[in-house]
Amino acid sequence: MHWMDRLNTAQRFVVVVALGLTLGIVASYLTSLRRTGWYAYAPLSGQVFQPQGIGEPGWVRLIIWLAAISLWALASLRVLRQSPVQATPK
Repeated sequence: MHWMDRLNTAQRFVVVVALGLTLGIVASYLTSLRRTGWYAYAPLSGQVFQPQGIGEPGWVRLIIWLAAISLWALASLRVLRQSPVQATPK
């Protein structure tokens, strides 16, 4: 018996939402790895300059987010599937 088989529907939804939030945080972190620090920061001016090319290219961010969403969808299907009915011996 898997641990998911012992969860009721509400608990399974909590697991799915928590998994989605976790994967969203990981994907957000992975897409922002190359953005570090302040560039040309002038105190009290409210102006920030960041040179072009900071961060991952758009296609890499797209792949990271698609992978995270796909993983979440597959894991959600696994968590929310119906438990197999245990055959009772006669």
